[in-house]
Amino acid sequence: MSPRSPSVNEELRRRSRERLLQATVELVSERGYEATKLGDIADRAGAARGLVSYYFPGKRQLLQSAVHRLMHLTLAAALDREPHTEDGRERLARAVDAILGLAVDRPRLMRTHMAGILQAEGFVQCPEQQRLAELLRDTVERYGSADVDQEYPLLRALLMGAVFALLMPGAPMPLPALRAELFQRYDLDWDLGVPPDGAPPGGTQPRQPPRLAAGEPYAVETQSK
Repeated sequence: MSPRSPSVNEELRRRSRERLLQATVELVSERGYEATKLGDIADRAGAARGLVSYYFPGKRQLLQSAVHRLMHLTLAAALDREPHTEDGRERLARAVDAILGLAVDRPRLMRTHMAGILQAEGFVQCPEQQRLAELLRDTVERYGSADVDQEYPLLRALLMGAVFALLMPGAPMPLPALRAELFQRYDLDWDLGVPPDGAPPGGTQPRQPPRLAAGEPYAVETQSK
């Protein structure tokens, strides 16, 4: 049997790594961080246990990479969903809703992730985090920011703060209120993205085109950002 080519070996390593990341998301969501052992992750991924330490220096770094991968995939899917759009305001609204939606759909996982960032080792720079950052930076640029280098970190901080507020034990803030604050900050209409049920809580209101005379249709309002 001839040896595998370097490209084949690289693809196999990539798949093994992604299976470990996916298994981490599944197990921490099901059991919590402390109850999830590295051996359990390897078993769920169908990988040798030594591969975990080969790819990641520890469980905390593995979890951050796994959550960053999930955030990147979720954000990419939200931005690419039908109807496809290049409108920067719509894309930013989808990005906000995608990240907040993860906090609502996977509270245990996202709460554990936020707690890990506040640990001594802090924020992990990894390929998954870099892909997420590139997608968020692109979203800020398409939105029309005049200073992406300043606006991207601010958006990231605002999203992290909103996720923390959603998941704060004992005193969580409601999703509509947090969404309204973010949408007002970026002058986004409430009906962009994926609005939660109900009207905005005294925050951003859907912008309607001005009505002409009684009985006449709405005029088309054009906006630029």
